[in-house]
Amino acid sequence: MAHDHTEIDFAEWLPMLVQEAELFAPVYRQAAGWLREWQPEPELIADVGSGPGVISCLLADTYPQARVVAVDGATPLLEAARSRAAERGIADRFSTLEAELADGIGELEYPADLLWSSRALHHVGDQRAALTEFARRLAPGGALALLEGGLPSRYLPRDIGIGGPGLQSRIDAVQEDWFSKMRAELPGSVEETEDWPALLTAAGLRHAASRTFLLDLPAPVSDEARAWVVTTLTHRREGLADGLDADDLATLDRLLDPDDKASVHHRPDVFVLAALTAHVGVKPA
Repeated sequence: MAHDHTEIDFAEWLPMLVQEAELFAPVYRQAAGWLREWQPEPELIADVGSGPGVISCLLADTYPQARVVAVDGATPLLEAARSRAAERGIADRFSTLEAELADGIGELEYPADLLWSSRALHHVGDQRAALTEFARRLAPGGALALLEGGLPSRYLPRDIGIGGPGLQSRIDAVQEDWFSKMRAELPGSVEETEDWPALLTAAGLRHAASRTFLLDLPAPVSDEARAWVVTTLTHRREGLADGLDADDLATLDRLLDPDDKASVHHRPDVFVLAALTAHVGVKPA
């Protein structure tokens, strides 16, 4: 989603982050279960770039014997993570650590057996250096699960009957341009070929595997999935307006108008199809 990294109101972002993480929870559960091949019984799990702790708590459920620490740079999100853990009765083995990922991940209690980082690394200017720091904080034999890449989400047919066909592809193209500019403007930005297995290897890890997990919610979608589509399109409309032409902006306005029967509030053809890719690296024992 488009945003200005220099002026983020995380309290305002909190509902959106929770909404998305909860909708994508089935994907995260699949990925977490898959990681048992490398870490069947981790003692300490670090969720780096945890946001409001939805995935942190999911990891705690997946590994009921483990301590989990949620690491993030935003105080409101960590407060939400602690509250979520308390509500789920896991506060006794859940903690938070405030740290800006560009500066490292702070002081863990002891080296992590499993370090999870989902769509957080691209917010760091020097991704290679950050991965090296992640690897340093792993215990011997520990695993790093990096969720980066995948495919752009789809939630509408190519031809939706209003505006020009292929709206989402055009939005994706503008989003790609925005993302490149965002990366270039990050402090200490370093250009990298996004070959995540090679970057894991360069960080001193053994690239063990990559796998893509699918979220497939066909039409008609639940109210929760429809609400996520509304939120996503709203942020695209707000964040990418300068790159979209007038016709596409007009189409987006109709799609977001709850009084318009062609909007995503009412359309029977709304779906959610998303693919997230996980890369696993293991630290030599």
